[in-house]
Amino acid sequence: MGDAPLPSEHVLVVFYRTMPPELKEVIRNKLSNAEVTIYQSQEGVPVPSELYQSATVLVTFTDLPDLKDSKNLKLIHTFSAGVDHLLQHPILWESNIPITTSSGIHGPPISEWTVMNWLVSSRKYSVSYEAQKSHVWADKTPYMKDIHDQVGKKVGILGYGSIGRQIARVSNALGMTVHAYTANPRPTPQSRHDTGYIVPGTGDPDGSIPVSWHHGTDRESIHSFLALGLDHLVISLPLTPQTTRLLGAEEFAILSRNCHHRVSKPYVTNISRGRVIDQKALADALNSGLLGGAALDVTDPEPLPKDDPLWDASNVQISPHVSGIGMEYFPRSLDILEANLGRVDRGEPLVNSYVRGKGY
Repeated sequence: MGDAPLPSEHVLVVFYRTMPPELKEVIRNKLSNAEVTIYQSQEGVPVPSELYQSATVLVTFTDLPDLKDSKNLKLIHTFSAGVDHLLQHPILWESNIPITTSSGIHGPPISEWTVMNWLVSSRKYSVSYEAQKSHVWADKTPYMKDIHDQVGKKVGILGYGSIGRQIARVSNALGMTVHAYTANPRPTPQSRHDTGYIVPGTGDPDGSIPVSWHHGTDRESIHSFLALGLDHLVISLPLTPQTTRLLGAEEFAILSRNCHHRVSKPYVTNISRGRVIDQKALADALNSGLLGGAALDVTDPEPLPKDDPLWDASNVQISPHVSGIGMEYFPRSLDILEANLGRVDRGEPLVNSYVRGKGY
């Protein structure tokens, strides 16, 4: 009696909907040494101040406390990979509370979503799908025109983080060559290592997959990258002031002009944020044949209005920001939190730390 150790932390998990019982069990198992409070938030209704005040660790999507209620917080962990939706909150620019993200957990599902869309387009899956719905054993003729595989294709990945690295891994397995683009130079093998969270057995931890590395934040550097003769452009960038409307009519024209594949025009995949692209310019490039197709899991705005012309653009595939979803999502996010709680105790640098002033 009285010898049981006190919980070292009080973890408050603020969830945006009713939490499934199995996820509650995962949380309590992973955080078995902590006191855990799970609270379902409601839109427009503030989380009770006393919950924030009693917590030492907050796990959340969008709910953050007022500064006066955050004095006991040692760590804030977000279920999202980015924090662009939180940037205006005073916690991010008036406090020094460490913030960590779930970056790194999205690589497996998003890479599968990416390749799925490439193959749906290149293998003309819709022809088979419509024929099956009509119970028709279709003639081979519709399949013969322009169908192609991915071997030898050049993939340019704008933003070589955890998602880009897993897309590179899968692309490489398909026989494609990968070209990486980062904001800062990565001239040495050591500088190309992935220092964030990595789902075991995935990604490109040592940065050895790309056949070439490129960098820069200016238009000239971006244009040079787009002129490599890419068959695929994958956009995997964080949304910052510098990346907003980064790609428009001029960039799509450069991409198209330098692609020399005998069958297909360049294919654009955006799993970043909708505002990275000039959406009207993208629709125009698709409809004019400048681009061969696009897979978009993000749009501007979201939800995309029913009357937006992008819906009907040529060879576009649109999904409602679901490419990263999967049963593994929350357990993997909690793996990061679990690792960081140990690092807090040991005074070690945190995994996936948000850097104030950088935007991610």
